[in-house]
Formats: sequence, structure tokens, C-alpha cells
Amino acid sequence: MGALGGLGLANILQAEDAQSGSTSHKSVINVFLGGGPPHQDMWEIKTEAPAEIRGEFSPISTAVPGIQIGECFPKIAAMMDKFSAIRSVVGCSGGHDAYQCMSGWSRGSSVSIGGRPSVGSVAAKLLGPVDKAVPPTVGLAARTSHKPWSESGAPGFLGAAYKPFKPNGEGMSDLKLNGVTLDRLQDRKSLLGGLDQLKRNADASGQLEGLDAFTQAAFGVLTSSKLADALDLSKEDPETVARYGTGKPYKYQYDGAPTCNDHLLMARRLVEAGVRSVSLSYGRWDSHGGNFNLVRDHGVKLDQAVTALVEDLDERGLLDTTTVVVWGEFGRTPRVNKGAGRDHWPRVSCALLAGGGMQTGQAIGSTNRLGEYAVKRPVDMQEIIATIYYNLGIDPMTTTINDPTGRPQYLVDRREVIRELV
Repeated sequence: MGALGGLGLANILQAEDAQSGSTSHKSVINVFLGGGPPHQDMWEIKTEAPAEIRGEFSPISTAVPGIQIGECFPKIAAMMDKFSAIRSVVGCSGGHDAYQCMSGWSRGSSVSIGGRPSVGSVAAKLLGPVDKAVPPTVGLAARTSHKPWSESGAPGFLGAAYKPFKPNGEGMSDLKLNGVTLDRLQDRKSLLGGLDQLKRNADASGQLEGLDAFTQAAFGVLTSSKLADALDLSKEDPETVARYGTGKPYKYQYDGAPTCNDHLLMARRLVEAGVRSVSLSYGRWDSHGGNFNLVRDHGVKLDQAVTALVEDLDERGLLDTTTVVVWGEFGRTPRVNKGAGRDHWPRVSCALLAGGGMQTGQAIGSTNRLGEYAVKRPVDMQEIIATIYYNLGIDPMTTTINDPTGRPQYLVDRREVIRELV
């Protein structure tokens, strides 16, 4: 079967066929800041702390009276009415990976039955595809040297049928486009040439006639012009592309993800095409040294990309139905170390949310004077995941999925949504 033999997508569609293929289309874009972003240098500058804790940044006023954020985020500040900052995220497991931000669970949870599924996999299972030619969950993160920083959300005990489609990197081992790789995805001619050749080869060999309905549907996704168009930024208005920026030059990347602003634009295009969950990894925030230079670089680029995404979604009427979450696996130490860096600090972290019909223009929670721990309105990571499920139209309080033993499992333990937001 050649390239078709390793599709792996047929069983995904077979599993989805049992679903109604709901026409409602609520989505999430999960922007993972791999490495642990410094909470006290972003959304809650500790102005009353001594210099060795406060650091180099000053707070700036925002469009919402009484809310200030870090100076590296002027565009977000100007649009703060569209965002909510959570300054008191707790429940971080301390794992240096994307697993918890994709699922709400620590990596070690339910390992004996396959692990916990990510939000995207749960959405694929419970909601099915919006369009049979478009996968319900997509992971854009290119493979990183430290692999866990580019995880796109594991299917866990749901099985491989519900893993995210990855249009680049290791995902292409499951869905091959006759040699079309990430570097060529931007080349429309090469992409469509690969798809056309794949179709011709299959037709000439008579292979399509012998395929079952699900494998033919998988082939349709693989050769879908709708999916290809969503991944092809040359189809986008150049002014919109310019608004997002490139995130280049990539600095402080090391073993992590690049600051690829294109991925946020691609995420919007995928949502528009019918994808329910898009995950991506942005930057490498593990700042044991040179923390402030890193935040100046990554922060300004993130500021441009995230505001462009939210503006773009809003202009297209997609913001109320698309939840945007920007966060990392834990925070950084209050005290600046001798290398002008901040080390790992799982006791408290932060998150930035937008869209999804939420009540924005807020700063939720706070840490103590030194930024060590949450003193006002601690928000567990699972509460954020529960809120994402709620925004997708999935009730986290009552919904269960049977694990391989037949036992019903709740999606998260902390099932209350963030009432300030919904």
C-alpha cells in the first residue's frame, strides 16, 4: 500500500463515525510556553518586593483601569479588555513537559491503563469532526530536542485513534504526503503536487477500489484541499501575515521550540476550517540564566502574535467560540539567582486566557508580596482545563469516558469551572 499503508487515520475516522459529527463548532487554541514562564515578570510585577526578587521589569497600565502587567506586553495591555490574566495558578506537578497543560493531569496519572487523554483527544471522542475532511484535533508543535516540550496532547487510554493529527515532524510517519515535509508545506505547488501524485498512484494501482469506507475517508483527509489550504499560509492576506509577524530571529531556543508566530496564524486557519483543538509550543522559557533578556525577546514576540490572533478571531466572528489559553508547566523562583536567572517554581504559575465567550478584562488571584505562593483565589490547573471543556460544550461536572477496564472516568478531578470567567 506504500504511503497509504501507514495512514493510521482510518481507525481515527472509524472511531469518529460513531459520533454525530456535530455541526456546532467551538474550539480551543492551546499555546504552551515550554520550560516554565516567569509569572512575576509577566502578569503580576511585584513592585513591593526587593530588587533581587522584583527583577528588572516595570508594570505598565492596561486598557482596564486598575490592572497592570509587565512592560514587555504593551499590545496585550492595550487590549486587556479581551484578556483575563490568572496570577495564582496552582497544582503544577513540576514535570518539565506539556502533558499537564494539555490534559490537566500529571504524567504519572493512570499510567497502567494508558494515561489520561488530552483535551483535543477528548473533544475528538465526544464531539467528533466538524468536517469529515478535517481532523478534529491538530498538533502544530515541531519536534524539539527536549521532546516533552513539543507534545501535542496524548490520547491516553482512548488509544491511537484519537491522537492529534500532526502536519509536520514525527506525525508524517503516520500520514505521508509523498515526501512533502514541514519545509515544503509553505510551497503550495509542491504540496498539491504531492497530493495529486498520491491520488494518481492509488487510482492507477486500483488500490482505492479495494479500500473500506474508513480508509477511503482517511485518504480523503490526507488529500483534502480544505486541510491543505488551512496549512498553506500563502493563501492568507499578506497584511494579516504581517500583523502576526514571524517571531524571527529565533533566540534562546536551545532544546526547545522556536518563537514561531506563523503557528498562531495557522491555528486560526485550522479553527476556521473546522478543527476543534489546536495545540502548539511557543518558545523555550527555561531561564536559569539571563531570564530578563529572554523575556524581552520572547515576550515582545508573544505579545505581537497573541494580540494578532485575538484581533483576527474577533474580526472573523470566531472569538466567542474559540478559547485561547497561553501558559506553561510551572512558574519561576521569586529570587533571582547569580546568573540573572530564575529556577523552577511549581508552587505557583500563571495563565492568560481570551475568547470562548468568557468574561474578560480581569486579573484573577494574586500571590504574596514576594511572588512565592497564591494568597488570593488559587486557581488549580484542572479548573482551567475544566473551563476549556465547558467552553467547548462539554460539561466537566457530569461527563465521563469509560477507560479500557470499562470504568467511567471523569475528565478531571477538579471539575468546577472558573466562575469569574463563565
